[in-house]
Amino acid sequence: MKLQWNLLLGLLFAIIIAVFAVFNVDAVPVNYVFGIAQWPLVLVILCSALLGAAVSGLIAMFLSFQSNRRIKELQKEMTSKELTIASQQNEIAELQKYTALPSNQEAINENKIV
Repeated sequence: MKLQWNLLLGLLFAIIIAVFAVFNVDAVPVNYVFGIAQWPLVLVILCSALLGAAVSGLIAMFLSFQSNRRIKELQKEMTSKELTIASQQNEIAELQKYTALPSNQEAINENKIV
């Protein structure tokens, strides 16, 4: 549902930009580092919007990639911790079995009494 709302808002935003750009068709000077050019304002607006969308999309992709990589690292760490916990629980169970059995000295003392 969230994806649908994002898509709808993006489409609405694109339509607003397109309508705004169509009403502004006058030529404007665009200052580059190396010179000046006359461009229709509609192209300046649309190019600026597309460039902004491309930059924000690249940043979002980078952050998503970084998050996915961190999630994989944490899952590997969690798996290793779970294995450590399981082995320690097995050791505890073995130690409890060992302490639950009478020791050899106690068994010898019981045999002498009998």
